[in-house]
Amino acid sequence: MEMIKTAVELLFVLLILTGALLSAVSSVGLIRLPDVYLRSHAAAKSATLGVLCILSGAFLYFAFFLDFVSAKLLLGIVFVFMTSPLSAHLTGRAAYRSGVPLWNRRVQDDLKGALEKEQLEEQVKTDSSSS
Repeated sequence: MEMIKTAVELLFVLLILTGALLSAVSSVGLIRLPDVYLRSHAAAKSATLGVLCILSGAFLYFAFFLDFVSAKLLLGIVFVFMTSPLSAHLTGRAAYRSGVPLWNRRVQDDLKGALEKEQLEEQVKTDSSSS
């Protein structure tokens, strides 16, 4: 029984260490990547997964070994899972709409045509309402 408890404890430690490693990789990506869009991607993906691994490991440790279910950890897991990807998406969208340049070696720009079409529709709508 003691061996199983040690193995499960080791699994939770590995989950927390994996989260810490992913967060460290994310911080390196924030420093090394060339533009705001790639940096936002690094922050959203690996940092979110890293924080979720750390919080999940802590939650599982408290639940299994201390018989304590932490509502704060559960809320932290839910809120990070919901808000981090959404905030990264909105940050990238705001940067694109405000004209922050793409990396000069970027191969394709999927939003350029859609943004130009949207701006043209707004201009037509403004012109028709002023007449």
